[in-house]
Order: sequence, then structure tokens, then C-alpha cells
Amino acid sequence: MLILGIRENPEYLERGIDYFSLKWGIDRKIYSDCITNSITTDNPLPRWYLMLKDNVIIGSYGLISNDFISRQDLYPWLCALYVEKDERGQRLGAELLEHGRKEASILGFRRLYLCTNHENYYEKYGWRHIANGYHPWNEESKIYEISSL
Repeated sequence: MLILGIRENPEYLERGIDYFSLKWGIDRKIYSDCITNSITTDNPLPRWYLMLKDNVIIGSYGLISNDFISRQDLYPWLCALYVEKDERGQRLGAELLEHGRKEASILGFRRLYLCTNHENYYEKYGWRHIANGYHPWNEESKIYEISSL
């Protein structure tokens, strides 16, 4: 398995945009705008990562400044964590979570957050539920935190 950043590997830009858009069902232009501009910004965020197996994308995640959640005081956020269904059960999600934690630390962040409605998954990897937050589309999500150090 290989986890690579699109910023450092812009040859994966189009494949990455397609992957995130397909897996999350979000219009391609949104990911295209975000990921394309993430390559050239001087800001540490956003960052987008792909997990590859034999040059095939089998997973992904991003580090962003806000995940459409009311808690604007918290950042960065780990978002878009995905592992292909036929690759699950091999702790690849855990690898992506740990990679994200380390990347956040390298970027100078002491904590990392995520929002989700999943239960009993992130806790297994050291994430702690700290609050609930609200999305603009009127849904509530659990907010989790982990130290990035």
C-alpha cells in the first residue's frame, strides 16, 4: 500500500478528483476547484490523499479547514475517509487515520477533528467524542478529536 498526497503528486490530480467525486456523490466541479487550488496554495490546507494498491486507488481522505460543520473554531478536519468495500477488514481505514494524524502534526496542528454519524468506529483508534455540531443542511453530527502529536 502507498499513501500519497495529491499536492506532492499532481499527476494524480484528475484521478483523485474523479475518485472523491464518485465516492462521495458530490459534483465533480466542487472537488475539482478545491483539489486543483490545493496544489498551488501557500496555505497548509487543504490537503488530499490517496491510498494505492498496484497503482489502483483503494482509499482516500482529506485534511481541510472546515467540514461543513458549525464549529468553525475547530480545525483541521479529517474528511472524506473512504476504503473500497472489497478492501475493508484489513485495517486500511486505521492506516489512513494514522497517516492523517501524522500529516496534521507535520503541518503544525496539535489536534485533528472529524465529524460523523458512525458509532463505535473512530473510538477504536483513539478518537474521542467531544461535542455535536450542525451542518447547513440541518443535520447534526458527532465531533471527534485526537491529538496529532
